Amino acid sequence: MSSDEKAKAEQAKGKAKEALGRMAGNERRTAEGRIDQAKGDARQAKEKAKDALKD
Repeated sequence: MSSDEKAKAEQAKGKAKEALGRMAGNERRTAEGRIDQAKGDARQAKEKAKDALKD
């Protein structure tokens, strides 16, 4: 699994957690989902920066 795929998987996991948290009224789960999405965004940005430096 490439880093880009990991980033997208982390973002998807975060979106699912956030949605479940909202449905259940669980603020902690919603926050965890947002954190997972942010981690995925950061991983994706890191990979884009690495690719830009390679070129």
